[in-house]
Amino acid sequence: MALEVTLFAVFIAALITALTTGLGALPLALSKNVGQKWLSAGAAIAAGLMLAASHTLIEEGMAKQEWLTLAGIATGLILVYLAYQGIEKQNAPDIGELNDADAKKMLMIVGVMTAHSFAEGIGVGVSYGGGQDLGLLITATIAIHNIPEGLAIALILVPRGMSVLRAAGWSIFSSLPQPLVAVPAYMFVNTFQSILPFGLGLAAGAMIWMVFAELLPDANKELQPATIGVIVVFAFLSMMIFQVSI
Repeated sequence: MALEVTLFAVFIAALITALTTGLGALPLALSKNVGQKWLSAGAAIAAGLMLAASHTLIEEGMAKQEWLTLAGIATGLILVYLAYQGIEKQNAPDIGELNDADAKKMLMIVGVMTAHSFAEGIGVGVSYGGGQDLGLLITATIAIHNIPEGLAIALILVPRGMSVLRAAGWSIFSSLPQPLVAVPAYMFVNTFQSILPFGLGLAAGAMIWMVFAELLPDANKELQPATIGVIVVFAFLSMMIFQVSI
C-alpha cells in the first residue's frame, strides 16, 4: 500500500534520516584505548569525509543556482568564523568527558554539522513536494549519506574520551534540524526550493573552514604531512564511492 504524503509522513521520514547519523559512531565501539596518533588519524579521516560532503553540496547547489550557491559559501565562512570567535571568548559548557578546549571544538563541529542538516532537511521536504517516490528516494539517500557524517563527528569526540553512546547522541542532535525543517519545506516547497542552493553553499563553506582551521591542524600534531595527505584523499575517495553507490 502506497504511503500517503502527509505532514506527519514527511516528519517521520526526515526523523529517520536524523537517527541514522548516530549509526556512524558504532564502529568506534570496537576500540576502547585510543592513543594520540589515533586522534590525528581520526581528524584526517573526518577532514576527508567533510571535504567530500562539501564537494557534493556545492555540486548540487551549483546545478540549481550558481551565484546563490557561491553567496552561501561566503556567508557560511563568515558565520562560522564569527561563531568561532564567540566560542573562544566564552567558557565551554561542563561536559564531563571533555576538557575546555575539546568541549569548544565539539561545539564548533556539532554546530557546523547542524548547519549542514538544515540544507538536508530542506532537501527532504522539497523532494516530497515532487511526489512520494521522489521523496522516498531522497530520504533513503540522505539517511545512508548521514552515516559517514556521524562517523566524522564521532571520530572527533570518542578519541577525546566521550563514550560512543554519547557521541552517537551528539551526532543525532546535529541532524535534528532535518525533521524540523522538512515539514515547512514541504508546505512551502517553491519558496524553500528557491533558497536551497544558498543553504547548500552555506553548509559547505562552514565545513570547508572546519577542515582547514580545526581538523588538519589536529592531524598535523602526530602525523607526517605525506601520511595526512594519503588519509584525507582515501577518506574523500571512500565517501565519494559511497555516495555514487547509493
